[in-house]
Amino acid sequence: MPQSENTLTVAHQAFEHFQHGLATGEWNQFLDMLTEDFSFWFPMGKFHGLNEGKEKAKEFFQYVSQAYKSGLTVTLDRVTSNETTVVFEFRDEGLLFGELYKNRVAVSFDVRGDKICSYREYFGSDGKSN
Repeated sequence: MPQSENTLTVAHQAFEHFQHGLATGEWNQFLDMLTEDFSFWFPMGKFHGLNEGKEKAKEFFQYVSQAYKSGLTVTLDRVTSNETTVVFEFRDEGLLFGELYKNRVAVSFDVRGDKICSYREYFGSDGKSN
Protein backbone atom coordinates (compact mmCIF):
# COMPACT_ATOMS: atom_id res chain seq x y z
CA MET A 1 0.00 0.00 0.00
CA PRO A 2 1.44 3.41 -0.94
CA GLN A 3 2.42 5.66 1.98
CA SER A 4 -0.28 8.26 1.29
CA GLU A 5 -2.98 5.56 1.14
CA ASN A 6 -1.77 4.06 4.44
CA THR A 7 -1.70 7.54 6.00
CA LEU A 8 -5.33 8.13 4.99
CA THR A 9 -6.46 4.69 6.17
CA VAL A 10 -4.82 5.05 9.59
CA ALA A 11 -5.97 8.64 10.05
CA HIS A 12 -9.58 7.84 9.11
CA GLN A 13 -9.64 4.97 11.60
CA ALA A 14 -8.19 7.26 14.29
CA PHE A 15 -10.74 9.97 13.44
CA GLU A 16 -13.59 7.45 13.84
CA HIS A 17 -12.24 6.59 17.30
CA PHE A 18 -11.80 10.33 18.03
CA GLN A 19 -15.41 10.99 17.02
CA HIS A 20 -16.56 8.10 19.22
CA GLY A 21 -14.60 9.56 22.15
CA LEU A 22 -16.20 12.98 21.67
CA ALA A 23 -19.67 11.41 21.52
CA THR A 24 -19.31 8.94 24.39
CA GLY A 25 -16.32 9.87 26.54
CA GLU A 26 -14.75 6.47 25.76
CA TRP A 27 -11.24 7.17 24.48
CA ASN A 28 -9.44 3.79 24.78
CA GLN A 29 -9.60 2.91 21.07
CA PHE A 30 -8.23 6.34 20.12
CA LEU A 31 -5.53 6.23 22.81
CA ASP A 32 -4.49 2.76 21.59
CA MET A 33 -3.68 4.30 18.21
CA LEU A 34 -1.17 6.81 19.67
CA THR A 35 2.59 6.29 19.66
CA GLU A 36 4.38 6.27 23.01
CA ASP A 37 6.12 9.56 22.08
CA PHE A 38 2.82 11.16 20.99
CA SER A 39 2.63 14.95 21.19
CA PHE A 40 -0.28 17.33 20.78
CA TRP A 41 -0.85 21.04 20.44
CA PHE A 42 -4.01 22.70 21.77
CA PRO A 43 -4.89 26.39 21.28
CA MET A 44 -6.14 27.39 24.75
CA GLY A 45 -6.79 26.65 28.40
CA LYS A 46 -5.04 24.24 30.73
CA PHE A 47 -3.46 22.34 27.82
CA HIS A 48 -2.48 25.41 25.76
CA GLY A 49 0.57 24.85 23.58
CA LEU A 50 2.67 21.73 23.10
CA ASN A 51 1.96 18.69 25.29
CA GLU A 52 4.06 15.53 25.17
CA GLY A 53 3.45 11.89 26.05
CA LYS A 54 0.61 9.43 25.92
CA GLU A 55 -0.22 9.99 29.62
CA LYS A 56 -0.68 13.73 29.01
CA ALA A 57 -2.97 12.85 26.07
CA LYS A 58 -5.03 10.57 28.33
CA GLU A 59 -5.35 13.40 30.86
CA PHE A 60 -6.41 15.82 28.09
CA PHE A 61 -9.10 13.58 26.62
CA GLN A 62 -10.48 12.82 30.10
CA TYR A 63 -10.74 16.59 30.58
CA VAL A 64 -12.57 16.89 27.24
CA SER A 65 -15.08 14.27 28.44
CA GLN A 66 -15.64 16.22 31.67
CA ALA A 67 -16.22 19.45 29.74
CA TYR A 68 -18.71 17.81 27.36
CA LYS A 69 -20.42 15.35 29.72
CA SER A 70 -23.30 14.69 27.31
CA GLY A 71 -20.93 14.31 24.35
CA LEU A 72 -20.38 16.22 21.13
CA THR A 73 -21.95 15.60 17.74
CA VAL A 74 -19.47 15.91 14.87
CA THR A 75 -20.25 16.71 11.23
CA LEU A 76 -17.23 16.15 8.98
CA ASP A 77 -16.88 18.80 6.27
CA ARG A 78 -13.53 18.22 4.60
CA VAL A 79 -10.44 16.00 4.63
CA THR A 80 -7.07 17.10 3.25
CA SER A 81 -3.91 14.99 3.27
CA ASN A 82 -0.34 14.53 2.16
CA GLU A 83 2.16 11.66 2.65
CA THR A 84 2.20 11.83 6.47
CA THR A 85 -0.53 14.25 7.64
CA VAL A 86 -4.32 14.31 7.43
CA VAL A 87 -6.45 17.33 8.36
CA PHE A 88 -10.11 16.88 9.27
CA GLU A 89 -12.33 19.96 9.21
CA PHE A 90 -15.62 19.56 11.06
CA ARG A 91 -18.43 21.22 12.95
CA ASP A 92 -19.28 20.07 16.44
CA GLU A 93 -22.05 20.84 18.85
CA GLY A 94 -23.20 19.90 22.31
CA LEU A 95 -23.08 21.29 25.81
CA LEU A 96 -19.84 22.75 27.21
CA PHE A 97 -20.13 22.70 31.00
CA GLY A 98 -23.91 22.79 30.51
CA GLU A 99 -23.95 25.71 28.02
CA LEU A 100 -24.87 25.43 24.32
CA TYR A 101 -21.71 25.00 22.27
CA LYS A 102 -21.14 24.96 18.50
CA ASN A 103 -17.84 25.35 16.73
CA ARG A 104 -15.83 24.83 13.58
CA VAL A 105 -12.67 22.86 14.19
CA ALA A 106 -9.69 21.52 12.27
CA VAL A 107 -7.60 18.68 13.67
CA SER A 108 -4.40 17.48 12.11
CA PHE A 109 -3.11 13.93 12.63
CA ASP A 110 0.50 13.02 11.80
CA VAL A 111 0.80 9.32 10.99
CA ARG A 112 3.82 7.07 11.59
CA GLY A 113 3.30 3.47 10.50
CA ASP A 114 -0.11 2.41 11.86
CA LYS A 115 -0.19 4.97 14.70
CA ILE A 116 -0.82 8.67 15.27
CA CYS A 117 2.34 10.40 16.49
CA SER A 118 1.08 13.98 16.65
CA TYR A 119 -2.19 15.90 16.88
CA ARG A 120 -2.90 19.61 16.45
CA GLU A 121 -6.24 21.30 16.96
CA TYR A 122 -7.38 24.66 15.64
CA PHE A 123 -10.66 26.51 16.15
CA GLY A 124 -11.78 30.06 16.07
CA SER A 125 -15.52 30.61 16.10
CA ASP A 126 -17.38 32.16 19.00
CA GLY A 127 -18.37 28.71 20.25
CA LYS A 128 -22.05 29.37 19.52
CA SER A 129 -22.31 29.41 15.75
CA ASN A 130 -21.59 27.11 12.85
